[in-house]
Amino acid sequence: MNAEGARPRAGRREWAGLAVLSLPALLIAMDASVLNLAVPALSREMRPSSVEVLWILDAYTFMVAGFLVTMGALGDRIGRRRLLTIGATGFGTASLLAAYSGNPQTLILARLLLGVAGATLAPSTLALIRNMFQDSQQRALAIGVWAASLSAGGAIGPVVGGAILQSFRWGAVFLPAVPVMALLLLTAPRLIPEYRDQHAPQLNVLSVAISLAAVLPVVYGLKQVAQDGGSWPAAVAILAGVLMGVAFLRRQRTLKDPLLDTKMLRMPAVSLSLLANLIGFLVLFGISLFAAQYLQLVLGIDALQAGLWMLPLFAGFIVGSLLTPLARRRIRATPLMITGLLVATAGFAVLTRVGTDRGLVVLALGSALLSVGLAPVFTLVTTITVESVPPSRAGSAAAMSETSTELGAALGVALLGSVGTAVYRAHVSAAAPAGLPAKVSAAAHDSLGAALDAAQTLPGDTGAALADAVRAALVDALHAVSLVSAIALLVLAFVVGVLLRPPREVADVDPGGTAEADLAAPADVN
Repeated sequence: MNAEGARPRAGRREWAGLAVLSLPALLIAMDASVLNLAVPALSREMRPSSVEVLWILDAYTFMVAGFLVTMGALGDRIGRRRLLTIGATGFGTASLLAAYSGNPQTLILARLLLGVAGATLAPSTLALIRNMFQDSQQRALAIGVWAASLSAGGAIGPVVGGAILQSFRWGAVFLPAVPVMALLLLTAPRLIPEYRDQHAPQLNVLSVAISLAAVLPVVYGLKQVAQDGGSWPAAVAILAGVLMGVAFLRRQRTLKDPLLDTKMLRMPAVSLSLLANLIGFLVLFGISLFAAQYLQLVLGIDALQAGLWMLPLFAGFIVGSLLTPLARRRIRATPLMITGLLVATAGFAVLTRVGTDRGLVVLALGSALLSVGLAPVFTLVTTITVESVPPSRAGSAAAMSETSTELGAALGVALLGSVGTAVYRAHVSAAAPAGLPAKVSAAAHDSLGAALDAAQTLPGDTGAALADAVRAALVDALHAVSLVSAIALLVLAFVVGVLLRPPREVADVDPGGTAEADLAAPADVN
């Protein structure tokens, strides 16, 4: 393996290619937020049932989570740039189908197709960054820019979506994807070289089917827990998915050419990095769920103002992602990750100080701290994961990182959502006025929005007392979720400090020690 100083440094072409690779990241983050804004308008026009609305919102997530591992392995086999262009074509086409859907069924189909196409984008772009940027410092900066693009997309999504919905029908929120993907298709052949494993076998269809049977039930079950609380169908789905996951991993160990090389998971740096990524996104999505409700239902500000007050969260991720590569030049990965976790812990501690009648500045400060702290964690996890495997396995490594992200998000909403809901209901039971009608009491225990609507039907003092009680209950729930998140990050910081030892970058040797110099060579430098 060449010494680090002998590695070629990226030039203008590679940095221009990075700009192209950042486009899908920015766009996907935008799409995740603008659809939520469009739901009221599309509901008025198409009259979908409640089940159809859930499928419209969740179909994309299901497909992305289910196909990430498959698409990562497929990119290693057929070429990362080729998979990227196939995915971009599919994403643009499915966006057009979604924009002009005339009924809920067509829109659900479009969202399913968007999910399959979206699953190609993150593994392809990260694997291509791994191959294009041979110098470790340049690669760290490139990954930071890629991560910052995700945060920027999340920040501008509500603004762009709101502007579109003020002038056009709801379907227009899908149309920005079309020119963006067209630009990617036009520029990728000139700016992005092709890389693939020249000796890769055919994709194992049975392994693909088992991987889908493992991931999809788990994600479905977690979403059901988040939406409806614990239930037997959700528990059965999660258990079935876990059992299929065990079967999938056992099968991969016996195959000569596995869909997922389990040797990567046995590398402490990779497995611990994936765990840190999962927990980081778990606490992030858990707190985001309650922060949005706090802004609109407790403090009573409108959706646009709430979006603006959430900007410190996204700004923190942008700044943190861009500063991480610079800090890494002076600080080793493990101390830097621990520092980030401690800063994020401080952010969650600040969030325990928000109140029912004050808290905008406190929320903004806590959000900024937790995002600035988590940004190095996410950036370093991605860097460590893709650098710990040979270039020919970069797609699979990137897919594992993104899969841990999806599972962490689902777990955050389900587990921390359940914690917050339990605290909320306990507070309502203790503090709500006595003698409430059964229907009002049930609404108060169901959700804050339903409780506030029910409070308006009660006489003045009773209604005001109920409204105060449920607002205080949500604040208690936010405090509880923040406290649990802070404890989780403190434990993670300790584990990282004790166990994480980032290995030297792997170039031409796989995790098991097999030489793969020919597999790492570019297939096409044009």
